[in-house]
Amino acid sequence: MRKSFTYGSQVLLVIALAFFSYLMLRLSLPYTAMRNDVDFLQTKQNVYHIDYWRRSFYVHVFTSIFVLIAGLTQFNAYLQKKQKRVHHFMGYLYVLLVVFITGPAAFMMGWHANGGLPARTSFTFLAFLWVVFTIFAWWYATKKRFLQHRAFMIRSYALTLSAITLRIYTFAFALLNVHAHPVEIYITTAWLSWVPNLIIAEMIINYTRKKAIKNLL
Repeated sequence: MRKSFTYGSQVLLVIALAFFSYLMLRLSLPYTAMRNDVDFLQTKQNVYHIDYWRRSFYVHVFTSIFVLIAGLTQFNAYLQKKQKRVHHFMGYLYVLLVVFITGPAAFMMGWHANGGLPARTSFTFLAFLWVVFTIFAWWYATKKRFLQHRAFMIRSYALTLSAITLRIYTFAFALLNVHAHPVEIYITTAWLSWVPNLIIAEMIINYTRKKAIKNLL
């Protein structure tokens, strides 16, 4: 019964992430027009002319969906056991994108985040931790220290999901019609988008660690 419940939870989680990944793709498509007046870019008129920011933005937008999908495959037990080549390929793709492409792009975008220093600190720190956790996940995998590898992958993917949770919180604040200054809301969502994710990740890591120790006894 418990095993079927766990399997059902995993299926629901995959469906939810697939749905939000689809929404992320829908949100990204308008930016293929490469115009400076599309959605979020309307708030970035003061930096759109900066080459490295503009390139970082488009790189981040168009690669994030692949990061979400590649990262999700790393937690699939079937791929880990029966399709190891697929698991390894998608893992390398995830590391490559986060460490060398999407992560650095997010870091450079963070320098010019709306909301002033508090929001900029949040987004640059997020990008920095995202890259660092992913590097550690890759390094532990090469050393075949899979418990540590899994722990850092959980941390890394928790930060990957900040792209989704940011939009959930933004939508929630708008839906609830929260009476606060837009800058205050933006700063709040900037931190809420990833700090709770990381706390939940640590809870999952502690649970799986205790479970692994219990199985050894």
